[in-house]
Amino acid sequence: MLKTTINKGLLRCTASANILRRAFSDIQVDVEHGRGAWKTYGDVKNYSMGKYQIKTFNKISPVGLAKFPADDYDIRTGDIEAANAHAILLRSHKLKEEEIPKTCRAIARCGAGTNNVPVDRMTELGIPVFNTPGANANAVKELAICGMLLGSRRVIDGINHMSELGKQGLAKERVEKDKALFGGQEVAGKKLSVIGLGHIGSSIASTGQGLGMSLKGYDPALSIKSALQLPRQMNLTDSITSAVADADYISINIPYIKGEGGTHGIIGREIIDHLKPGAVLLNFARGELVDSEAMKEFLDNCDGRYVSDFPDDLLWDHKNCIILPHLGASTSEAEDEAASMAANTIRDFLETGTIRNSVNFPDTSLPDRPEGSVRFTVVNKNTSGMLAHITEAFAEGNINIIQQINHSRGPIAYNVVDVDTSNEDVLSFKHLQEKITMLDGVLSSRVIYGQPGFGYARNLDGEYFV
Repeated sequence: MLKTTINKGLLRCTASANILRRAFSDIQVDVEHGRGAWKTYGDVKNYSMGKYQIKTFNKISPVGLAKFPADDYDIRTGDIEAANAHAILLRSHKLKEEEIPKTCRAIARCGAGTNNVPVDRMTELGIPVFNTPGANANAVKELAICGMLLGSRRVIDGINHMSELGKQGLAKERVEKDKALFGGQEVAGKKLSVIGLGHIGSSIASTGQGLGMSLKGYDPALSIKSALQLPRQMNLTDSITSAVADADYISINIPYIKGEGGTHGIIGREIIDHLKPGAVLLNFARGELVDSEAMKEFLDNCDGRYVSDFPDDLLWDHKNCIILPHLGASTSEAEDEAASMAANTIRDFLETGTIRNSVNFPDTSLPDRPEGSVRFTVVNKNTSGMLAHITEAFAEGNINIIQQINHSRGPIAYNVVDVDTSNEDVLSFKHLQEKITMLDGVLSSRVIYGQPGFGYARNLDGEYFV
């Protein structure tokens, strides 16, 4: 049991309370928890021992939050104090580093983009950031198809026209006479070009085929999995220029990446100059992907269309533009799916160490933990010799390794070690965890043994936090 004493209003752990012993199978697992001042953990009156604490920003779908079992998870929403959060869930909130407690193991965004999360800084701190690719794919696909149809027929202009006639009492009189003002074309038999063939792009392509369109596309990073989802009739090109040439409709579905070599303004004058005079450009990805000045020049001189759900100061009132609110993922189904995916991803990571859909950590699919074993994970800088130092520490502690996995991605390495407990009545990780965590280059470690909230340690610039 964790003992506490009050010292001048500051709640602290007693020296004898630094060890927590919890039953695991037929053995006892010892880990240290809460060294130093309890102010680290916020208001101790609100501290739920034995549960993972989840902090949410924005309104997260209740369907997603229901994925967290109440017996093991303490969900903190709104302004409820969450100084001891073990993970963060958010949508559009722009997350600041000072909002992330030292206890935070992971961050998940209910959506595909992570521009509102300081990903590079989280990588430096050893905190995985997750997203939910594909969760909103159907919602965005449907809006893109809607945009394609709106760009084919001047439906919005017709609606506005009839509204004005209605105000004048002339709607019935002019309903047939004025239809010639709003002619258009059918999409069947036309050519659809899809730039970016991930979840959304491949779905748009499949729907386009169902509408009787011919297909072409471009994606330099096309994965085998995504390729298998494409219609067989898809004609893949070797450049964006080739993809847009002679296309009647172009759908942009690529991520926005800032900086040199990024995608800012990737649909620029060079690309736009290759568009057919009547081409319809659909941008439900990011507004910054398109060079507004080049697009305006195209629309001024041709009978093309630009349809997007991102604001544009230069194009918003152009007669050949349709600018919508950012509605791509604004369906209850998409919000439920994104929140559910984020919650399941966080659960997998906290409970088993599995990493999937991370934007800064390596994907790590883990086998079930062998019966009677304890899982130990280490996040470290991806430098040579680290794995040897970690395994050496286990050997010095006379702890037998059953299985070990080491994956890396860029500057980060992730190690998962399952250790044998069959010959132990009590297995203590107190000294071993501190020794490994304080190795030069190690960022954090976890002991996963079935007790929510415990077993986490960090190396904070040479200071041991546990």
